[in-house]
Amino acid sequence: MPQDDRPAVLDDGALARRVAAAGASPDAAAEAELCRRLGPRIRLYGLRHLRDRHAAADLVQQVLLLTLESLRAGKVREPERIASFVLGACRMTVLEMRRGVRRREALLEAWGDRAQAFEAPEPIVLNPLRLAGCLEALPERERSVVLLSFFADKAADEVGSELAISGGNVRVIRHRALSRLRDCMGAGEAIR
Repeated sequence: MPQDDRPAVLDDGALARRVAAAGASPDAAAEAELCRRLGPRIRLYGLRHLRDRHAAADLVQQVLLLTLESLRAGKVREPERIASFVLGACRMTVLEMRRGVRRREALLEAWGDRAQAFEAPEPIVLNPLRLAGCLEALPERERSVVLLSFFADKAADEVGSELAISGGNVRVIRHRALSRLRDCMGAGEAIR
């Protein structure tokens, strides 16, 4: 009876041996199946120890990359115990992530004001009547390009096909129109 070597029916150790045996020419099917199996386990480890889903997603990427690179390079001594290797990689990566967070926090405390580091810029308030007047003052073609680009949210090529001009020409016209609008609005007067 022939042995079934499809990645989906192999156990984790057999998949790891297959990835390691492929060496420099990766076995994409085996690697994908191994990642599909190990990814959720790594994610759960990350959620439990990092308590942040974004950090857990980063952990999955880092550990899977390390695992595949180590298997390809033949650095995993016992591929049949790949789950143990991944668990160890998770532990070490989480420790390194925590060290990085502590380092950043220490640097911020020593050299930066936390309130200043995350302060959002003041929003710019435009005078809508003045903007309408400046739009009216634009030549018709420039006004059409600006309105189609920003109010209708169309790409340059779409605007170009609607106005029977090239996409490159739309970008040039839009650039000139925005420069005229800035001048009309007055850079310092736009902010209240």
